[in-house]
Amino acid sequence: MALARARRAQRTIDYWPGFVDALSVMLLVIIFLLSVFMLAQFFLAREVTGKDSALTKLNRQIEELTSLLALERAGKADAEAHTLSLAATLDAAQKDKAALQRAIEANSAGAATTDARVSAAQQQIDAEKQVSARALAQVEILNQQISALRHQLAAIEDALAASESRDRESQAKIADLGSRLNVALAQKVQELARYRSDFFGRLREILGDRPGVRVVGDRFVFQSEVLFDTGQAALNPAGKTELDKLASALSELEREIPPEIPWVMRVDGHTDKRPIQSAQFHSNWDLSSARAIAVVQYLASKGVSPQRLAATGFGEFQPIDQGDSEDALRRNRRIELKITEK
Repeated sequence: MALARARRAQRTIDYWPGFVDALSVMLLVIIFLLSVFMLAQFFLAREVTGKDSALTKLNRQIEELTSLLALERAGKADAEAHTLSLAATLDAAQKDKAALQRAIEANSAGAATTDARVSAAQQQIDAEKQVSARALAQVEILNQQISALRHQLAAIEDALAASESRDRESQAKIADLGSRLNVALAQKVQELARYRSDFFGRLREILGDRPGVRVVGDRFVFQSEVLFDTGQAALNPAGKTELDKLASALSELEREIPPEIPWVMRVDGHTDKRPIQSAQFHSNWDLSSARAIAVVQYLASKGVSPQRLAATGFGEFQPIDQGDSEDALRRNRRIELKITEK
């Protein structure tokens, strides 16, 4: 009966860990994509904020220039009105001069008095001409200022057009960057999956069909009894022998995977649901974590880069068999090895 039950347990393949790991990889990919999208949105928001600030500053300058232009136009209108007034005064003075000359011709007896009046009128006419010349000079200056303001407005419009063009180019570059990141991420995931498949294939050949060692989905599983004595976290001699084979294969894999691929070998410790009775370990979490750390430390001592190793303890909270039988409890006591992204 016990032999038949053991054979049925060996034929049973539990796909649940592989399904959980597939969901984990998918979740990591989605989180990475969301991070890239948020980063792109952050840089785009910062670029748009800068453009909005520049546009606000330019609009404020345009309003100031418009106000100055209105003032200059009002000054020009006043100057032109003053010029017209001076022209009318000059015309009246010329008429007075003509009248005085006629009076001189009609009354030669008052020549001296008339000459004085003519001289005074001439002086007044000269003064009015000077005022008119100054007014015309002011009008010319105003025309030059108006021309300069128009040039400034044209330059501001060109700057705004260039800013909008750069903004469109930035958005296009961000979209292109996001697309290229997605393609690169997909390529790295596929490449890592290929190396992981090759590694587990070689590891299966090295370890053979040893009882207590099996491949489940995308992970390699050691039963705890293969590596540790009951309730202990120190590797036994047989476990060290098995890990020597694993370290050799892992070192070869480390040399083959390109350095730009961010991968790590995760060692997960699991226990059954029976509470541990030990002064050394206060909970199954402590025991599972200590066993995972022991495996990681041993692999590192055999030449595996510590940067490529990670230890995790799950205690009894990730069972692969919900039963209460001794066989179910034994299946849940395990060390799982999985190659994943950092």
